[in-house]
Amino acid sequence: MTEYNMWKIFPRMPKKVTIGDITIRDGFQHEEKFVSTEAKKFYLEELIFAGCRDIEVTNLGNPYLMPQFSDAEALLKYLKGERFKKKCEKRGINVDDICLTAITIREPSVDRAIKLREQGIGPDRILMMVSTEEEHHFANSGTTLPNYWKEAERCIKKCNDAGIKMCGTVSTIWGSPIGGATDMKDAIKFTKRWLDIGANDIEHADHDGSASAADVYRYFAMVLDELPDTKLHIAHFHETKRVSSASMLAAMQAGITNFEATLGGLGGQPANFLDDRPIKGTGDYYYDPRYVGLVCLEDTLVQIDEMGIEHGWDVDRVLWLGRQMERTIGKRLRSEAIINGRTLKDGHMHFARPGLKKLKEKLGEKPDQLLPSNWLE
Repeated sequence: MTEYNMWKIFPRMPKKVTIGDITIRDGFQHEEKFVSTEAKKFYLEELIFAGCRDIEVTNLGNPYLMPQFSDAEALLKYLKGERFKKKCEKRGINVDDICLTAITIREPSVDRAIKLREQGIGPDRILMMVSTEEEHHFANSGTTLPNYWKEAERCIKKCNDAGIKMCGTVSTIWGSPIGGATDMKDAIKFTKRWLDIGANDIEHADHDGSASAADVYRYFAMVLDELPDTKLHIAHFHETKRVSSASMLAAMQAGITNFEATLGGLGGQPANFLDDRPIKGTGDYYYDPRYVGLVCLEDTLVQIDEMGIEHGWDVDRVLWLGRQMERTIGKRLRSEAIINGRTLKDGHMHFARPGLKKLKEKLGEKPDQLLPSNWLE
């Protein structure tokens, strides 16, 4: 007999998930205009007030390469300051429950994070990144994989001494925009290596939207067979083919509970043009920059909320934030939910035609009658 309960078909699928936000870092890094520091502060705190407890604040890399993060210290200082703490206290939010993450691809950035930590404004968690395909890794980091692994091991030891958590990212799991097809088994090996050298958790990243739902399910099922602690794993999906929501559902069916998203589906490769001038970024774009991004926070929350999965967010507040973000960026973004809202159980009765009731009366039908009265059960 057919089974109709999804949780019986996919017994690993969670009833509760964590959705971290990476709008201010991954979302804004792709924009070809500088988003003001005050706007970043606004969205950071509003996302936290809406329920976010895992949030990427900035990139601590060299501002020469990515000047869109030249205000990194100002943002961290604000979120560690008394004004923000008082706002949280007023809303019943424990600031100790909030994890502030900064990206630190190379060792100088890690050292910068540690110095900021010593000053009382450093991040709680930082992130380093490897790609299983070495050409892509070199484009991101400027060095070889073996050399980078040694650097990462040194950095994790420094972070442990400084009280900072390290997230190890594994990229090009499902393919590379430079080297092409990859083997998912390599990503499993890299995941284990990160944990062996002391990483606290792993971001499993589809940085170019290569993943298909079937391969996402297969990969995360493999991951959880080898490393079943779901707290270790975070799924990170980019969008180039409008299939990332399917990838997210497949990851949940495999048992993954932690995800990342951005308002409006913003994000992608770091920009190589900012405001009125070319900048270095990471070089030429792999894909048309108009049609890339990440999993859309607004639509994702509506989807999982209507599935009855717990998430801890104020969905209506997030939909409002999504509408404000379109004004900040100055263009239509990816979210459909901010336009059409949630599915209303009561429908939209103001669209009802007044003639139906009269016609049913004229035909001698009962108000709730849906079939001819002379039809047998």
